[in-house]
Amino acid sequence: MAIKAVQQFMLGTVMNNEAQARDTMGKMKAAGYDGIELCGFMIHPTGFMVRLMTKAAGMPVGKGGNLNWKEIVKDSGLQVVSLHTDLGSVERDPAAVAAQAKEFGANYAVITGMYRFAYGDEKAVRELATRLNKAGEAVKKEGISLLYHNHNCELQRVNPTRRAYDILLTETDPAAVNFEFDSYWFAEGGANPLEWMERLGERMTLWHINDRGARLAGPAMTPILKTDSAELGTGNMPLEALAEQAKRVNIEAVVLESHRNWMDKSPVKSFQVSAKFLNEHF
Repeated sequence: MAIKAVQQFMLGTVMNNEAQARDTMGKMKAAGYDGIELCGFMIHPTGFMVRLMTKAAGMPVGKGGNLNWKEIVKDSGLQVVSLHTDLGSVERDPAAVAAQAKEFGANYAVITGMYRFAYGDEKAVRELATRLNKAGEAVKKEGISLLYHNHNCELQRVNPTRRAYDILLTETDPAAVNFEFDSYWFAEGGANPLEWMERLGERMTLWHINDRGARLAGPAMTPILKTDSAELGTGNMPLEALAEQAKRVNIEAVVLESHRNWMDKSPVKSFQVSAKFLNEHF
């Protein structure tokens, strides 16, 4: 059975100090979660500008970088599914990235996409596939597996018949690189996430899950509401079908992540509500 986890990005605002972090992780455990997915730059001190930029992007990381995460995670009874990092860090020092993942008992380092990158440039994407292969081979020698996490930018077409994700899927070596598939971002980008999950097959090692819908936050000025992330089972994504496909390929973990639009503006209440779907299906 797949591990049920929450991505640390979702929890930045409720892990600003040790007492708060321990309380939040205790509530995760009580809700039925088995693990957490850590983010590399959230478990180390980060500068004011980094926190400001991530908050502006809708991903507040909080002030928990000074905490003893190894001790907090160990005491929580939760396991670490993987460590989110960036490709540059892996390329510069694969041994250090692998050591950090292994320090937490994680088997995976996850590349969380590329910043300021031309996903519509076929040559650039092919070069990215080559870089991922080399990085994957490097961390594999250190006992860690490399995964790539998508957003919606990989759906950009590099030519009339192929998207960036087509190239990443076909030109990476399964022995070196596999995938943490985020179904929300592909749905947000206009793609059919189930079709892509079926195409990924067993190369989909981890699943980032979220729902997508519309929430009325006051009198509507028009009949059209803005769609955003939503608690599992409260939106309109075909989560049951996606869950069945995820189980067919024996994913190792299903990881909840949302950055905003939480019920009652609370990430804790949000993951508690979403736990109902996860506990029923996993």
